[in-house]
Amino acid sequence: MGRENDSYQQAFILVGFSDRPQLEVILFAFVLLFYILTLVGNTAIIFLSVVDTRLHTPMYFFLGNLSFLDLCFTTSIVPQLLWNLWGPEKTITYQGCVAQLYIYMVLGSTECVLLAVMSYDRYVAVCRPLHYTVIMHPRLCLQLVTVSWFCGFLNSFVMCPQTMQLSRCGRHKVDHFLCEMPALIAMSCEDTTLVEVFAFVLGVVLLLVPLSLILISYGMIAATVLRIKSAAGRKKAFNTCSSHLTVVSLFYGTIIYMYLQPANSYSQDQGKFLTLFYTIVTPSVNPLIYTLRNKDVKAAMRKLLRGEKEFREA
Repeated sequence: MGRENDSYQQAFILVGFSDRPQLEVILFAFVLLFYILTLVGNTAIIFLSVVDTRLHTPMYFFLGNLSFLDLCFTTSIVPQLLWNLWGPEKTITYQGCVAQLYIYMVLGSTECVLLAVMSYDRYVAVCRPLHYTVIMHPRLCLQLVTVSWFCGFLNSFVMCPQTMQLSRCGRHKVDHFLCEMPALIAMSCEDTTLVEVFAFVLGVVLLLVPLSLILISYGMIAATVLRIKSAAGRKKAFNTCSSHLTVVSLFYGTIIYMYLQPANSYSQDQGKFLTLFYTIVTPSVNPLIYTLRNKDVKAAMRKLLRGEKEFREA
């Protein structure tokens, strides 16, 4: 019994892309590049939203939280991934795997709800602009972010113990580059039907419910925009929402496909590249999506750079 318990504490082997050694070198450079972009872009948004008073609005409060989530999300994955891609060592300790799974699920679930909160903010901004500051007061914004984090922690503390307690019959090779729930469920040697059903139900709650709220919000936004007579007004309303809608499409499109399917139909190769996309690529392009179409952020950045230049000249 003691030996059986000890087996649960053994290190896991993250197979990752080890079956494609030539691809690992390319992926190392690819992941490192996008990780640097993620660090620089999201840190810049957080910094600007704090130091520039023009960005002290609900929209940028939520955007700052999203950037913080993306920073933590990628940092919980990328260092271990780069280590495994660079050298022959592919192991992760049992405790490290558990920590990665918990953090990954907390942050991923929180982001699902936060994106729905951000869509509600856009709905109020477009559909009820005269009441925007009254409705989206600081206390409500803080409460909405708190609810997002609570949902993330709740999902993680419910599903992670069930996933890690599954019997693996001595199997320690995870056919993935991180400790992700579908991959860990797939390596179990016992009946996982109950865990899969539970994961599916929570997936519906945390993915489809927020997505439904997002679609309802944007349906009402679209109806309001179509009633705007001036082309300039319609363009302004469209620019207000297009960045967030792009981020929602990138995030939800991949994550729903990943998690709302049974583990026995889970294609590991396909899953690895999809996970790589929404954990590495999406967090790095989010700052670009928001800044390229956002005059306020670009103005804040220009002001910061101009101030730094004047300081150097002085």
